[in-house]
Amino acid sequence: MRSRTPGPAPRILLTVVLLLATTAPAAADLARVRPDRVGMSAARIERIERVLRDHVESGRLPGAVGLIARRGRVVWHEAFGWRDREAQAPMPRDAIFRIASMSKPITSVAVMLLVEEGRLRVSDPVSLHLPGLGALPVAVESRDPATGEPRVERVPAVRDMTIQDLLRHTSGLTYGFFDDAWVDRQYLDLGVFTRDRVLADTVTKLGRIPLKHQPGTVWTYGVSTDVLGRLVEVASGMSFDRFLRERLFEPLGMRDTAFNLPPAKLPRVAALYETGGGGVARTELGDSQDLATPATYLSGGGGLVSTAQDYARFAQMLLADGELEGTRVLGRKTVELMRSDHLGDLPGLGRPGYGFGLGFAVRTSPGLAGHPGSVGEYHWGGAYGTTFWIDPAEELVAVLMIQLRPVNHPYRDEFRGLVYQAIVD
Repeated sequence: MRSRTPGPAPRILLTVVLLLATTAPAAADLARVRPDRVGMSAARIERIERVLRDHVESGRLPGAVGLIARRGRVVWHEAFGWRDREAQAPMPRDAIFRIASMSKPITSVAVMLLVEEGRLRVSDPVSLHLPGLGALPVAVESRDPATGEPRVERVPAVRDMTIQDLLRHTSGLTYGFFDDAWVDRQYLDLGVFTRDRVLADTVTKLGRIPLKHQPGTVWTYGVSTDVLGRLVEVASGMSFDRFLRERLFEPLGMRDTAFNLPPAKLPRVAALYETGGGGVARTELGDSQDLATPATYLSGGGGLVSTAQDYARFAQMLLADGELEGTRVLGRKTVELMRSDHLGDLPGLGRPGYGFGLGFAVRTSPGLAGHPGSVGEYHWGGAYGTTFWIDPAEELVAVLMIQLRPVNHPYRDEFRGLVYQAIVD
């Protein structure tokens, strides 16, 4: 388990970093075995390392951490490049990343914990728990046939959105910045995503905006998972961050996953970069100090930070039908429900070969997607480049952590192909 670092950093500094990485506490690490013990090829895994090194050395990718586990054992966990390129700080294996929308599966699991306890039902109307989101109208845009001017009609919703709609993104809620429709503009005008407020304030604002479509009819990526975070608070009587910490992170040994970090952990935060203008430049979020300030807006849809190891533990729990190292978080049938396709023929997802479950995309076809995988595999990623997937057929968990936006780069699909080509049994 060695750190892969290019360039001119002094040998003494590299030696110290490597010693720290290999002697870090491993109490919460998944067990590790040689690749050949679980049907994978060490020589083929070396291809992953070569490709990631090449990306770093070319300057296209500042740094990365990757992890592969098969049959409950880690076969590969490496760091490449720079945690902070400008400071010439190498990337450690326990680097902390802004996981953005990879927060969504975690929030979805939190909701299902409450479903198992009988405090919520997947079929519940959201308004049963959050009355302000009941009886919202639906905005229908058209043009006046006489003048050609745009107009908006508010029509009644056929039914209220349900918790299932929030989990699978068919609620009629949106994000406001992926489209220029009238509803999306209302999100921006009302400041739905003002981060100096709390989840309850966001729900109040959403109650003033018509839905983008009829609930249950179209997959629309949006603020649904943030609403789930508020739902957790109401149903549990706990703040969302406390619920995640006590019910998920501590039981699973996810010691570096949170909305905020203590000062001692800030030096492990990976800087964020952006492509553009023919190069890669550090962004305004490159400074980790914002993570030291206690968050008021606890975004279940995109506010968490984590490490490759922490997220692998979360994913391994799901792969093992809700249990990790003797700690049961969810029941087997609950996990089965979450990783089933809940979209069917509903439009909107736009990913050939995939449907959507309760918190993540689910592969429904062996072909169509254009990259390797198995029917039943489920995954999601974050806006800053992080990604993970779980393949029950191959008993496989894979995590790639990078901090590079926008995410129209090839690294996610490339990593997926490299992981699958290393399976040889």
